[in-house]
Amino acid sequence: MPAILRQLLLGLALVGALVAYYLITTHRIHAAEQAASVAQAKVSALDGELAAAKRTEKIVTVYVDRVQVVRERGATIVQRIPVYVTPQADAACTLPRGFVRVHDAAAESAEVPGAPGPTDAQPSGIALSAAAGVIVGNYTTCHATAEQLTALQAWVRDNSGTAP
Repeated sequence: MPAILRQLLLGLALVGALVAYYLITTHRIHAAEQAASVAQAKVSALDGELAAAKRTEKIVTVYVDRVQVVRERGATIVQRIPVYVTPQADAACTLPRGFVRVHDAAAESAEVPGAPGPTDAQPSGIALSAAAGVIVGNYTTCHATAEQLTALQAWVRDNSGTAP
């Protein structure tokens, strides 16, 4: 009997060892699957971030290119003002003070100037070519801002999936 008991105890010990091995191995496999799942989630998140960064880079590049074109066109127009507004035209006509007051109020988004007076009809000393330069600069800034807004809308649309 002692031999059978020894064999039985040895068999139970072997079964216990196998069960322990099974439990440990199952736990390790489960932990590895969880780690793989977490890693896959991180990869997916990083892929999304990379795609968003590429979209943003593309939009910024397009925006910078468009704004550069707008600014170059504005600079070209400013350079050509003397061709279209000659010194003779400047000498023949200076802007009245009333025009300058209204223009400045609009540029500053200020209140409409007070009631016009006799001085508003007097020459301001500002030549047509100078006013043309200011107006071209204002329009250039306006168009550059519009390009910036267009690029921002594209970025929002690409990153949120909805149209602004």
